[in-house]
Amino acid sequence: VASASRSGVALLCSGESGDSFDVCLRLSRDALTIQKLDVVCTDGSEPKANHRTVVLRRQVAGGLGLSIKGGAEHNVPVVISKIFKNQFAGKLTVTPPSWPPALFLLQVNGINVERCTHQEVVHLLRTAGDEVTITVRYLSEVPSFLKLPLGSPGLDQNQTSSPLFNSGFHLNGNNTAPPPSPSANEPKYEKRWLDAVCLPLRMARVSRRRAGSDKLRSNCFELFSPDVSSSSVLQFCSAAESSDWLQAIAANIGKLTQESIKMLNKSSSSDDQIVHMGWVCEAPENSAPCRSSAFRFLALRGPYFYIFRRPPVGATDWGKPETTYNLYEVLFKVHKLWLAEDCWLQARLFLGLHGSPEQPDGDPLCFSILVGHGQSHTFRVELASDLATWDKSFQRAVFLEVQRVGSKSYMCSSQGSVLSFTLDFGSGFTCSDVTSKAVLWRYKFSQLKGSSDDGKTRVKLLFKNADSNQIEMKELEFANLTAVLHCIHSFIAAKVASMEPGFLCGQSLAPHISS
Repeated sequence: VASASRSGVALLCSGESGDSFDVCLRLSRDALTIQKLDVVCTDGSEPKANHRTVVLRRQVAGGLGLSIKGGAEHNVPVVISKIFKNQFAGKLTVTPPSWPPALFLLQVNGINVERCTHQEVVHLLRTAGDEVTITVRYLSEVPSFLKLPLGSPGLDQNQTSSPLFNSGFHLNGNNTAPPPSPSANEPKYEKRWLDAVCLPLRMARVSRRRAGSDKLRSNCFELFSPDVSSSSVLQFCSAAESSDWLQAIAANIGKLTQESIKMLNKSSSSDDQIVHMGWVCEAPENSAPCRSSAFRFLALRGPYFYIFRRPPVGATDWGKPETTYNLYEVLFKVHKLWLAEDCWLQARLFLGLHGSPEQPDGDPLCFSILVGHGQSHTFRVELASDLATWDKSFQRAVFLEVQRVGSKSYMCSSQGSVLSFTLDFGSGFTCSDVTSKAVLWRYKFSQLKGSSDDGKTRVKLLFKNADSNQIEMKELEFANLTAVLHCIHSFIAAKVASMEPGFLCGQSLAPHISS
């Protein structure tokens, strides 16, 4: 089982620009902190409030994304004269905005350039590597020489005599001028991992698939904040590393979810207890191929199976689900597993092992909820351990609900008579006349030997007579046959489970595998 805390390095991917950069991940019990590489002052005089130090990454097209003017040979400071759009130099924002930008270049990779010539600064910037750390000072007003028309457009050394000399670092070039020496009295800067984003894990969710698509990301997953207002896409060097991080984060989310359940249950009545809740992805039904997958928050609480768009926070939210179903009228089915040796995976799920193998070819881990009138919902989870948890939790919730209600009656008809069909956890099946209340027949659950239905309203139940050992057939018609059949399944399953002492400690997945 993964530890609650860990750290490592990943790539943070930007969905808008497509760029990615190294980040440091620090996973704690309650949150995932994403740290970005930044520059801090470690020695020398304190940097002033109008100073700014940033790390620029050289791009294949566009270089550093800035141009400079000035130099010591003209008795003017080196100033950033232009910032090109869509470049990393966009970090150098000016507030209030001014154009040209009023940025005085102080240091390049810790080397003071205040008394350097134009060509010395050009050489230093061009030979500084793919990542360049620069320190600038925001000027109170734009220098007058920046307001004049641009001078020489190139990097010809014969043109450096003009104070308007302009160099764009989106160009390539060579210069052999030696770089200046650092000043001992200047502030010293170094790169450090600094907290950039902190995503709380309580009620958070993860997804290995691209937004609005069923396609798996390669060695990658996305972590969403609890309110889904923000997310971070993290990419790793290998599938194994990505899986390890996914399982570690999911394990912490699971532990926090269990804590939330315990806290809510303390303030809830005995018949309104939460068995399990969490995020899933609802797959579109075959009848609606144009619909895309959507995340849903499910909860097994009291007598109901809840479907929410967002995690319920307070009592008001619990009263506004997207859909609810009576637990004993819902049938839970796990879809056929992707491995040829299904029994091997079932054994792992039964034992509660959290090492969830990645499924090949993107086959999803899914379960379905079959409800009345032939309707259904199909949900996808990220890990096999999630699938096992939902299976066990659903069986437990149905078992507890059947024990709580004790019995359930449905109106039906047979040969033109209106009847009441009752399922009783203690006694089994009973059918009585609605008008006279007279009991027409009664059987134990163990006497039910088979059934068949027309898929619409009619069902034939086959019971074994305890005295004659003969099979007796009872034909009934219901308005919502599916709900009745699911209820029969729930009561019989709960009756069988009640005879198994270890049922609530661990349930097998095998009886619920569907083709």
